[in-house]
Amino acid sequence: MVAAAIQAILGTMPAHAVAPAPSYADLSLEELANVVITSVARRPQALASAPASVFVITGDDLRRAGVATLPEALRLAPNLHVAAIDAREYAISARGFTSIIANKLLVLVDGRTVYSPLFSGVFWDAQDVVLADVERIEVISGPGGVTWGTNAVNGVINVITKSAGETQGALGIALAGDRERGLVARYGFAGGSDAHVRVYAKGFQRDGSRPVDGSPATDRWDRGQAGFRADGAAGRDAWTLQGDAYRGRSETRPVYGAVDVSGGNLLGRWSRRVNDRVDFDVQGYVDRADRTDRFLLQDRVTLVDLEAKLRWLAGEHRWLFGADARRGDDRSDPGVFFAFVPPSRTQRWLSMYAQDEIALSSRTQLTLGVRFERNPYTGWESLPNARLAFNLTPRDLLWTSVSRAVRSPARLDREIVFPPAPPYALAGGPDFVSELATTVEAGVRAQPLAALGLSATLFQTEYRRLRSAQLDAQGVVTIANGIEGRVRGLEATAQWQAMRGWRLTAGGVWLDKQLHLTAGSNDPNGPAPLGNDPRQQWSVRSIHSMPGSLEFEAAVRHVGALPEPAVPAYTAVDLRLAWQARPSLELSAVVRNAFDPWHLEFRNDPFTSEIPRSFALNLRWEPR
Repeated sequence: MVAAAIQAILGTMPAHAVAPAPSYADLSLEELANVVITSVARRPQALASAPASVFVITGDDLRRAGVATLPEALRLAPNLHVAAIDAREYAISARGFTSIIANKLLVLVDGRTVYSPLFSGVFWDAQDVVLADVERIEVISGPGGVTWGTNAVNGVINVITKSAGETQGALGIALAGDRERGLVARYGFAGGSDAHVRVYAKGFQRDGSRPVDGSPATDRWDRGQAGFRADGAAGRDAWTLQGDAYRGRSETRPVYGAVDVSGGNLLGRWSRRVNDRVDFDVQGYVDRADRTDRFLLQDRVTLVDLEAKLRWLAGEHRWLFGADARRGDDRSDPGVFFAFVPPSRTQRWLSMYAQDEIALSSRTQLTLGVRFERNPYTGWESLPNARLAFNLTPRDLLWTSVSRAVRSPARLDREIVFPPAPPYALAGGPDFVSELATTVEAGVRAQPLAALGLSATLFQTEYRRLRSAQLDAQGVVTIANGIEGRVRGLEATAQWQAMRGWRLTAGGVWLDKQLHLTAGSNDPNGPAPLGNDPRQQWSVRSIHSMPGSLEFEAAVRHVGALPEPAVPAYTAVDLRLAWQARPSLELSAVVRNAFDPWHLEFRNDPFTSEIPRSFALNLRWEPR
């Protein structure tokens, strides 16, 4: 039905002329350094001047990579650890603590936070966008608590889509491969003299993976999504209204049936530029997500969020003030192994923040900020931050920062029980409090040569009160705050413009994680359940625009061995060859894991799935 609907939409779409997108491989490094980002300071600023560890995935990156889903797109960021668990599930994190319930990475789509109040993490099978409509994905390593709030402990992923005015006319994408198939249709049109609208539909199917024990796979994944975005402006005012609806379903498993996820969201944003020094905006959204998995849980959550921000330039000071109110109504029915008690919960969060970017001199800038956030379990928490940036030259930046971040309790910490009915062998900790992280960073972003750009960040984070287990006198395991320690490491990226139309990019992360039980903790598993992380990972990507309207891309990713449970290191090679047959038609062939028929990426047990080699042909039709 999804395919038929998309074909019908495409068949009725008139062609509109749109300007061709700039090629990433043809941009100079200076132009790339001036790419505008917004996630670090909650205002537009050039990437070269941002005092943070940031990697930007551009829309052209996504097109050239030939990826079809958001989790696969995030593999392009060398500062993320992205591990496919099976055809549906992923474990994604930054700076350690990678797990299927990772809870220290905040993810946003057009300013809408997508983490679940069940565990402060992301259900990746419920998240997707039309990647052709993405302007950029900003991936920040390190804390972002002042600007984004609790749970932005180790990083922030901000997916930013293009305005409706930038996506006028028709777009059709078809993907056919041995492991996955997909269709995308989008149409943009004028909604008046100062307004534009786009509508889209997307369908995707991925075949089941191959379990290590040779048993039949039951994780084939079908997913459909549709939505719209409208943007307008009138004088000093601008507005956005957008929404999405989706449904995903796995194949039917014996006894437990299919995994079914569905939901929708509606977001509105209004901004006003008062004058050259003052502007403000208000954003609100409603997000509903339903999940049915008889084996694990059935969960229904509705989130409502309202935020207001004021930016004020006063002399040498650039102020940011904001306030956010959030409400979550959640009901979770038990699965086979665990439940939440009580099954229903209404939670409310409130936060206020202020930040001042102070120009100490023409080359030096000091940023001071603090956020106060109230959560329903531990009350008010404070998240301060200080950043100092120094421009050696207009192209070379040194920066350092000190931050305190908080991961506030979720229902999993306080209210989970195993088994679903008493007597319980495991229960949430009624005294579980927020996890704390204090991070010190020092970084450099430089362009020593016209054709060479470099970025590196050293960091160390001291963690306290991390989640653990505690065995009480009655033999019941409760959730406690019995682990602490530090994680330190180095993140580095480089870009080299070998010649016009040919760029090489490389990046890597080296991680040293040292966690231990605190005095009095009797956790039998120790820190192992908090995440399974490689000590090092690196990637190299070659992007080449060739004569004859051809493009060739080769990407090599290496992920080191995971310690517990032990997973061997792997190296994956992805290849893509594209031909621009006409200005409106692009054909491409993509090979994933070209020299590796199967490999493990995360778990290592009899139920673990191996990630296969795959082939796909893509057709992209966009009248220009």
